[in-house]
Amino acid sequence: MISVVIPTLNAEKTLAPTLSALIPATLAGVVGEVIVSDGGSTDETLEIADRAGCTIVSGPPGRGGQLGRGAEAARRDWLLFLHADTVLEQRWHDEIARRARSADARDRAYAFAFRLADAGWKPRFLERIVALRCRLFALPYGDQGLLISRTLYDEIGGYSDLPLMEDVDIVRRLGRRRLELLRATATTEAERYRRDGYFRRMTKNARCLLLYFMGAAPERIARAYR
Repeated sequence: MISVVIPTLNAEKTLAPTLSALIPATLAGVVGEVIVSDGGSTDETLEIADRAGCTIVSGPPGRGGQLGRGAEAARRDWLLFLHADTVLEQRWHDEIARRARSADARDRAYAFAFRLADAGWKPRFLERIVALRCRLFALPYGDQGLLISRTLYDEIGGYSDLPLMEDVDIVRRLGRRRLELLRATATTEAERYRRDGYFRRMTKNARCLLLYFMGAAPERIARAYR
């Protein structure tokens, strides 16, 4: 069974669809608990999580730290880290169940295929760029989810308490050999791309990634992102 860990910060607009997509897997006995790790929400996020029956843990904001606290509270053998604006496709758990039967399943981590909840050629172009990045460099981001056994998570040291790039940090420690991409999709809300502009947002993300690989301090990368 899976513990789903969702970091939140004022996520009232997106959290309900994310949680609703987990209901079939819960009824099928695949998801055993959902943990919302909150970083100080001041909207209705915690009320939504509470009404949905989630376990709530709270602490300072910062996605890396929030994911780590959520994992500490988790009680199942598998951990699924999922952003609060990401919706898994229907029957996603069928593919997970098939993969879990393989002999080396616990020695691997899994990420979903990236989709954006927007129409037009720009989101489709970005999806192709992300697919290429994952294929060439084995670098899925956090909005593609991460499914990992508790054993492997503990072995690699879990999420680092970083203000940004915590998703790249953990998949680099996993390495290409232990990371597998799923066919099932994770669809993420595209509001920030529409607000900032697709190419401006893509350029900003690429700049942050470059700074990370150049060894820049996480705080500097966070300032560049903001």
